[in-house]
Amino acid sequence: MDQPKIKTLDNSGEADILKVILAIFLPPVGVLLEVGLTKHFWINVLLTLLGFIPGLVHAVWIIAKK
Repeated sequence: MDQPKIKTLDNSGEADILKVILAIFLPPVGVLLEVGLTKHFWINVLLTLLGFIPGLVHAVWIIAKK
């Protein structure tokens, strides 16, 4: 018998939508889920501390660019 297929959210459009929704409320968390603890995460933390809108724009850009 074939094993049942399990649907995951990895590398799918649904995962990106969830990350963008999360990024609207907490931009660094959306970036963290997308790229991990990289320079982009720390840049986003800094941008969010300087102003919420720059952090939000950066987070959506990081999530959408892949």
